[in-house]
Amino acid sequence: MAVGSEMVMVDQVPFAPEITVTKPLSLLGYGKSALLSTHQSLTFFDPLSLLHSCCSCDVGVTDIEIHFLQIKYNAIGVYMEKEIIQHLADWKGKKGSELAEDDVFFDAVVSASVEKYLRIVVIKEIKGSQYGVQLESAVRDRLAAIDKYEEEEEEALEKVTEFFQKKYFKKDSLITFHFPAASHTAEISFVTEGKEAAKVKVENPNVAEMIQKWYLGGTRSASPTTVKSLADNLGTMLAQ
Repeated sequence: MAVGSEMVMVDQVPFAPEITVTKPLSLLGYGKSALLSTHQSLTFFDPLSLLHSCCSCDVGVTDIEIHFLQIKYNAIGVYMEKEIIQHLADWKGKKGSELAEDDVFFDAVVSASVEKYLRIVVIKEIKGSQYGVQLESAVRDRLAAIDKYEEEEEEALEKVTEFFQKKYFKKDSLITFHFPAASHTAEISFVTEGKEAAKVKVENPNVAEMIQKWYLGGTRSASPTTVKSLADNLGTMLAQ
């Protein structure tokens, strides 16, 4: 179980069993998330036109845009106060396999007023703009689905997208999301080799909540392996 004393390895990325942000937080879930990146544009020469070029004809060139999807993985560690169990009493006795499929349970995890901290380590490099666009799309769609995507949410989300826009996620770069217990906000940080740490604060509570749900949203999470791990560990704690 993740709350032991040994380092937890996710695809050779180590996660400490406990960290301190404003207070000690335990590693209660871990896994990987997949991001899609695209490579494109190939140029083809028309063979027939090349043949005609010997007779002083123009050479034909065909530009074809082809998109290749590549999966880029990140390793994820989810840290929380153990006191989150006090907010999940309605699920006492449920197995991890049941909890993993229960979106109401994960809504309760997200809304629980305990400190949470997501530590995300880049395994395969990707452009920050690609990460930002996928985060923006997921958060916007979730807010629009419950009719909470207004001008304030749009502005707050644009600020997050711009934060990632010109960054490059090298291998072992670190993204963190800190969700304080006392406020419905989020602080995002990015650290990579050779650069100073960059931070941005999300003041809009609706956007901050949906960023949490991007990773901790049950069956709609960006990381099913993280959700399963979190469900298993919380299920074990609820059984005690």
